[in-house]
Amino acid sequence: MPPRLRVSNARLPRSLRCQRALYQHELPILARCASTATTPAPSHEQMTQSPPPIARYPPSQPPSHRSPEYRRSQLLRQYTSLIRTTPLMVFFQQTNLKSVEWVGIRRELNKAMRTVDEKIAAEGRAAPALTPHIKMQTIQTNIFEVALRVVEYFRPDQAAMAAGQSPSAVNPASQTSAEINLAGSRDDPSLSHDLSRTAHDAVLNMKNKHEFSTLLAGPIAVLTIPQVSPEHIKAALSVLCPKAVGYPSPTRRANPGWHETGVQEGLQKLNLLAARVDGDVFDLDQTKWIGSIEGGMDGLRSQLVMALQSMGSSVTNTLEGAGKSLYFTLESRKNVLEEEQKGPEEGKSDS
Repeated sequence: MPPRLRVSNARLPRSLRCQRALYQHELPILARCASTATTPAPSHEQMTQSPPPIARYPPSQPPSHRSPEYRRSQLLRQYTSLIRTTPLMVFFQQTNLKSVEWVGIRRELNKAMRTVDEKIAAEGRAAPALTPHIKMQTIQTNIFEVALRVVEYFRPDQAAMAAGQSPSAVNPASQTSAEINLAGSRDDPSLSHDLSRTAHDAVLNMKNKHEFSTLLAGPIAVLTIPQVSPEHIKAALSVLCPKAVGYPSPTRRANPGWHETGVQEGLQKLNLLAARVDGDVFDLDQTKWIGSIEGGMDGLRSQLVMALQSMGSSVTNTLEGAGKSLYFTLESRKNVLEEEQKGPEEGKSDS
């Protein structure tokens, strides 16, 4: 490509220099006039109404009353998600467990859960493996209590959530000045996520009123199982606290790792408190009853079907018995009446 030659004004004739200067001077003016001519004039509504508030946060990150950069806020979001998605949670009081003891306890727990999954697969039942999703972890009790209150007592407006309107999509003419000032801020009442000001104000008066509030004191460890499985909870309690629930302990021949000194010292520092099953609080005896269900949830369903069938048969027998008793009563009364009618006629015939 040949190089470009820069032509200076000195090499041009005077007439061309004047035309070029005039063109360079009038070009911005013509551009402004053209833009003004193509842009329509604002309407009366646009001039009288106040402009919509400028969104200070992206739609994917709504403003939060609790600053999301803090670890406490992230733990609150993690705990609320855990409570909503985990139907079975077992709470233990733990006293200064060492890291080596935690490693041994989690190893034995993982081994017992894998054994249950292999047993279920060997029986041919179509059930997913729960071992990768079963975890035992310590929790921050004060933050966990707030997460419980948010999940249990906070009920945001379902209609507003279904509409899915952002603060910038609301018509400013239908809002007051206070609402316009709060729109798009962390105190916006239309926000309803777990870290919003609405959730904070909704559960503030319910502090220490939850059923678990009395249990969440001191260092607490939680065993989370993503499905209500009596077989898994029985195997877990047999490893973590067999004496407390009356389950047989693993034998030394079948499971020598459970009898190691580090594991036994760690298990002595665990005390079973309660369980949360589908949102309900279960004490020690009720937790033990869940583990005693034979056949898991399939066995519980079969027991329910048998109970319903026996109930139906008992109702049928009761109704049939009432009908039969009425039939026999009427038949006996009919026979008595027939005998009374035959009695005088037979006497007359004999005379």
